[in-house]
Amino acid sequence: MTILPFFLAALVPMVVGFIYYSDLVAGKAWMNANGFAREDLEGGNMALILGLCYVFSLMLTYPVWQLVVHQSGVMGVLAMQEGFGVAGSEVQNYYDNFMSLYGDTHRSFGHGAMHGGVVGGLFIAWPLIAINALFERRGWKYIAIHVVYWMITLALMGGILCQFAMS
Repeated sequence: MTILPFFLAALVPMVVGFIYYSDLVAGKAWMNANGFAREDLEGGNMALILGLCYVFSLMLTYPVWQLVVHQSGVMGVLAMQEGFGVAGSEVQNYYDNFMSLYGDTHRSFGHGAMHGGVVGGLFIAWPLIAINALFERRGWKYIAIHVVYWMITLALMGGILCQFAMS
């Protein structure tokens, strides 16, 4: 498995966040939905914030990869079987044959973006954000702002991982 796409995909939340939460896109609406003034956001340790953001984003790449690269499921089923990874074993021959026939099926940026944005954004991010927001007594505008961010972010992450990360 090539790991460089995972490190690149982990940059997406910060790049998209820099653009999306700027005043030109959703920054003012986000600050209003949170009741923030610009002064409230000053003084944070940006090195720590961005460093942790990258670590968490890197953690996020693995489940996104599993979501968008369907071949990862085959590997997951066979990986713990005796002989997996051993050249010439029955299970390894099965895996190699399967991958030679279907290893490139649905391996495009568009396919990964669709799964990342729709499945990750609507069926994972939206419920998680909405549950927290409901208990925090946040409004639907707050939820929508964050869900759109995650749909875009997960679509781009999914596209990168599906197109370039090998299974």
